[in-house]
Amino acid sequence: MENKENTNDLKPLEDFEAGRKKGTGRGVVYGVVGTVLAGALLFTGIARVAGVKILVTGKAGNTRNSSTVLDNDTIQKIEELKAYADLYYYDEIDDTALQDGLYEGLISGLGDKYSVYYNAEDNAQMQLDTTGQYYGIGAGLRQDVDTMVVSVSKVYEGTPSEAAGLLADDIILSVDGTDAASMEVTELVKLIRGEEGTTVHLEVYRAATGEYLSFDVERANVTLPSITCEMLDNGIGYIHIDSFEKETAAQFEKAVAEFEGQGLKGLILDVRYNGGGLVTAVVQILDDILPEGTVVYTEDKNGNRQDYTSDGDTSMDYPLAVLINGDSASASEILAGAIKDYEYGTLIGTTTFGKGIVQTIFQLEDGDAVKLTTAKYFTPKGNYIHGVGIEPDITLEYEYLDPEGEEYEMQYDNQIQKAIEVLTEEIE
Repeated sequence: MENKENTNDLKPLEDFEAGRKKGTGRGVVYGVVGTVLAGALLFTGIARVAGVKILVTGKAGNTRNSSTVLDNDTIQKIEELKAYADLYYYDEIDDTALQDGLYEGLISGLGDKYSVYYNAEDNAQMQLDTTGQYYGIGAGLRQDVDTMVVSVSKVYEGTPSEAAGLLADDIILSVDGTDAASMEVTELVKLIRGEEGTTVHLEVYRAATGEYLSFDVERANVTLPSITCEMLDNGIGYIHIDSFEKETAAQFEKAVAEFEGQGLKGLILDVRYNGGGLVTAVVQILDDILPEGTVVYTEDKNGNRQDYTSDGDTSMDYPLAVLINGDSASASEILAGAIKDYEYGTLIGTTTFGKGIVQTIFQLEDGDAVKLTTAKYFTPKGNYIHGVGIEPDITLEYEYLDPEGEEYEMQYDNQIQKAIEVLTEEIE
């Protein structure tokens, strides 16, 4: 039996707050203490193929198929390389790591950067990351790629980080005695996560006050919001979708319902810097927006087609603007492409990333997994956007109109202001 769930990949993206103000976000890697280090440039699927095994045998009970990758010459060469390593490598050898390297090398030999082998540990984390739910402290981290200094990019409301008193821009000096700048932020995040109810000790420098502070933060079951929303003037609602996760559609629907209770007349959907996520989430959101019909479809190498559809029961009847940029990818492009093809809103910004291929993650029997590119996806009108992207209806390069401001404010975001202008004209 095949069990599929669409999920996202692991790829650090620039923090949205920094990106939308500065326009670049270069030189900093961001992470959330518990979820993915942001979104991914993929919409993918998870599948389990039961009972699939490759049996390699030879003479006297072992028969090897010379037409496969693992022919006699290849296996002999692997054994020869291992023998050299055993004799001459200067340090201890981890055989498990060598085996993982073989598997990783096999998949990387496909020449497809989106096809990846996951060992059991990475696989478990990847599956956790797609839910937006984890045991941690509820803080976003960023790391300067030159100095390796780690600081807090965001403290999420109602989380242990907020309760403990952590603030945005606090510099993390150490985690349970480990120097925070001694490792990549992805590894540091693993130290901060842990079992629910346990605590993690953080040493922090607060530059704003010049204080050195200590925090013992209790880990908890945290579900981070994947959207931020605000009701603007003139009945215009604003929703930014950080990534498409398990709870995103429900959070979107809740925000829209609250807006409608306040007299919603037009909606801005912001998917700038959104690298993708769960196809189920974006399809559910499109089901809330669009009339009945296909919102995206995929085709594999054998021409098999799968349609994702809207039933049209709850299509929106007010103006819509969608903000996009070059970091809007995958599931974000599914949303933008469907809205453009149905002529159901105005796309504003710059051309999207251009990722029109689908990955499926196959769960292996030993807890490992392999992610393979398995299909292309197309917009409702049959457009294949891979390597091309989706062009906006209104091309507008990002500009922050108050460069001296210390904190981001929507009123100085020229793309948001253009969306307000467009919607206001349609409402009137």
